[in-house]
Amino acid sequence: MTTSPATVPEAETPAVAAVAPQRDSASQWRLMWWQFRRHRLAMASTYVLVFIAIVGIFCEFLAPFSPNAFTPRYTYAPPQRLHFFDRDEAGSLVFRPYVNGYKVTIEQTALRRVFTVDETVKYPVGLFVKSDPYPMWGGLFTLETKLFGPVKKGDPMFLLGADRLGRDMLSRITYGTRISMSIGLVGVALSLVLGIILGGISGYKGGMIDNVIQRVIEFILSLPTTPLWLGLAAAMPNNWPPLRIYFAITLILSLIGWTNLARVIRGRFLSLRTEDFVTAARLDGASEPRIIFRHMAPSFVSHIIAEVSLAIPAMILAETALSFLGLGLQPPIVSWGVLLQEAQNIRSIVTAPWLFAPGVAVVIAVLALNFVGDGLRDAADPYRQ
Repeated sequence: MTTSPATVPEAETPAVAAVAPQRDSASQWRLMWWQFRRHRLAMASTYVLVFIAIVGIFCEFLAPFSPNAFTPRYTYAPPQRLHFFDRDEAGSLVFRPYVNGYKVTIEQTALRRVFTVDETVKYPVGLFVKSDPYPMWGGLFTLETKLFGPVKKGDPMFLLGADRLGRDMLSRITYGTRISMSIGLVGVALSLVLGIILGGISGYKGGMIDNVIQRVIEFILSLPTTPLWLGLAAAMPNNWPPLRIYFAITLILSLIGWTNLARVIRGRFLSLRTEDFVTAARLDGASEPRIIFRHMAPSFVSHIIAEVSLAIPAMILAETALSFLGLGLQPPIVSWGVLLQEAQNIRSIVTAPWLFAPGVAVVIAVLALNFVGDGLRDAADPYRQ
């Protein structure tokens, strides 16, 4: 007799036989990673976030110019196209990056300068070009090389255009990446500490302590968020230095943003404190800190990661909104919200739409963080099929 292939049990096939034991013996983090990899949009967003993080960390080296370097003759200069290939003397294509120059004319009706592309003028662009000395990472050391930029000092290169003072928008957006992203990370880190401590105490202790903490949370949630942000930001003295304003804005966002995370952690503690493994640890004589951090917290740390990844975009949007309204970070600090202040006039909308480029950066960062948060939330239950 011959056995039909359809009658062979699925567990006996080599692929299933190899995967099933590996999945059964895998750790929780490995199961989460396998589940997260199946979320293609989250994986693609992870690469985007890695790129944004690299830009924020090495912004001084990656930006072709200083964020405050200005050239008045190129105010509101439009973006230049970067050409990668040029023709040599023999007419052959060679890799020689360059940008074309500008022709400037005066519009008689509006009496404003109009920039047009001058294809007869070419400014070479190179890699690892010399630049003026600049401090790296707050003055840790000094560099005199940029990743890319004009080969000859003083040549115009505005790949994303220039603002009202002739400052390069690409360089300013690159520098703003560090401030805007770090506010989200630092703010969520502070909110995480408050949320874990207060939410954990509320859920583990219960009783009167739980009632008091929950009433405080409900009071904060009942306040209108935007007017509260505006009031707290407006209360900061105008004579504060930029660095102090940066930390003040971060603290304001953290003191308001911890409530949702605290409620999530409280719910998890309420559901776990009566589980058998918690009761066994308590009967075994384990201390309360050991029960919380060794037995209970690891069982829902994946949920905390998912909540944190979804809270970072809210922090970034809050900082952008405050800075856009003029009540958050102020120049000379460069953030995406500060850069969007340049777009608060009719001329920017009509003649300089490239000033909205920081808004595109905000949208990309927020969408990437949300997609990664969705992937982590799905991977938080790695045992589901």
